[in-house]
Amino acid sequence: MCDTVVVLGNATADGATILGKNSDREPNEAHHLLRIPGAVHEPGSRVKCTYIEIPQVERTYAVLLARPFWIWGAEMGANEQGVVIGNEAVFTKVPYEKGSGLIGMDLLRLALERARTAREALDVITHLLTEYGQGGNCGFRHATYYHNSFLIADPQSAWVLETAGRQWAALQVRDIRSISNGITIGNQWDMASPDLVKYALDRGWCKRRDDFHFGRCYSDFLFTRFSRSSERQCRTEWLLAAERGRITVETVMSVLRDHGPQADSDWSPASGITSFNICAHAGFGPIRATQTTGSMVSHLTPAAQTHYVTGTAAPCTSLFKPVWLDTDLPDTGATPSGIYDKAALYWRHEALHRATLRDYATCVDLYQAERAALERQFIKGAEACCNLPATQRALYSARCFREADEAEAVWLKRIKTQNVAPKQGWLYSAAWRAFNREAQMPIIG
Repeated sequence: MCDTVVVLGNATADGATILGKNSDREPNEAHHLLRIPGAVHEPGSRVKCTYIEIPQVERTYAVLLARPFWIWGAEMGANEQGVVIGNEAVFTKVPYEKGSGLIGMDLLRLALERARTAREALDVITHLLTEYGQGGNCGFRHATYYHNSFLIADPQSAWVLETAGRQWAALQVRDIRSISNGITIGNQWDMASPDLVKYALDRGWCKRRDDFHFGRCYSDFLFTRFSRSSERQCRTEWLLAAERGRITVETVMSVLRDHGPQADSDWSPASGITSFNICAHAGFGPIRATQTTGSMVSHLTPAAQTHYVTGTAAPCTSLFKPVWLDTDLPDTGATPSGIYDKAALYWRHEALHRATLRDYATCVDLYQAERAALERQFIKGAEACCNLPATQRALYSARCFREADEAEAVWLKRIKTQNVAPKQGWLYSAAWRAFNREAQMPIIG
């Protein structure tokens, strides 16, 4: 489960477009940051996606990808033209194609590599859907099949694109918009597949054309309901609407860290087996089998685009660090896998994250203020140097990653020194023992 939000310049504090996303995946499905340079390709070239090959285009743009380590595509990313996309799983009545095909994350990367604007990215995805459809397993350890929705933005505009098999509808964003794990478009859209309504009528999902509602007709009721997508989408839009005209990257970061209206200083992710918040924490049971494994916030103006990434799980325990498309990414260590590796950024942070989960309220309080202050420094510095030469911005980005790494090591040591006793229910503890055993995590004492 995931959440993606976008705010256009008419609702932000400085007139920029801001897009943010939490990528929710299995706890051991390590998140990987990757920058791929633009390239010119020979005629007749083909590109190998997660499962299938398709014809390559003549030119691809440089892209920043935030992705599950084993997938060719990405859950969120940006390109050198200022286009940013986040995708969501949606569950529909259209049968899933379980054979090899293009998955939603492949469609996202292909659009970023090929599009100069948000509208062009929408066209890339819908043309690929028409030709290839979408299909294939999207799960890491557990086979999972779904369709996709996308929030697509550039410095001037944004679009919602929601799909069900090869059917789709798109709506242009006017100011503030969010998507979660359900179809949100109803009976009004700006663009759609030619037989969107007829497909539903032919299957008896509505009786008359006047009764058609994309979300109501196409959605799988059970999975959509238990994803709690409507609750989370309403929550993100409410939080952003309350700050309309004052929204900054820090506002969006705070939304991605939200644990719901019930969260107070004693809140713990250990409670409940069906709860699922914007900042998602895994727990016991199929509904809580995933967590936020990475987060990204992009600040887009025609002159400059700055992207803030965690590269790590649980934004409430992570730091957003700035990166730019015209510079190399800072060294994040070894490419992660599903097994603990201290040499990889994702897994170094997981030691802190999973130690914090032993008694969330007590442990996060040991470093929360320092995390917030350090992140504010990162943002302030990124704003000050966003127009400097690429070499200087690359040095600043590397410094932020290094300082974040050093700070997290200090915070982990602090938790261990405090010798915090576990404060978790039996089911929650059992779930995390299983996650840690599968990842071969060292015991956190």
